[in-house]
Amino acid sequence: MSYVPDNLLYTASHEWLEKLDNGNYKVGITEYAQEQLGDIVFVETPEVDESYAQEDECGVVESVKTASDIYSPVDGTIVAANESLEDTPELINDSPYDDGWLFEIEVADGADLGHLLSAEDYRNSIEED
Repeated sequence: MSYVPDNLLYTASHEWLEKLDNGNYKVGITEYAQEQLGDIVFVETPEVDESYAQEDECGVVESVKTASDIYSPVDGTIVAANESLEDTPELINDSPYDDGWLFEIEVADGADLGHLLSAEDYRNSIEED
């Protein structure tokens, strides 16, 4: 069973969100997602200062098996991207919830967070797969 930290929120498309002290969210892909992808060889993160609507494609993760789009989990503006992934994309395999984060997003005023899953709900969703 994949590790699913209790302190994070999740999307049905396997992104995780960690609320930061400044009100922004750090975003990455879950351990379950990286296990399904296999060895990650390339990551394209979104551009800083770009704005996205919820569920917009904002990046790509490529593995030896396939490529997978990354979706913005909420409406907002990218305020940071994990530049370490350019040279070491395997950080997502090694540390999906720490060193392998993808980007930080400033949530737009009035953005809907109601679709985000709790850890328990996300665990239940991947057990059904």
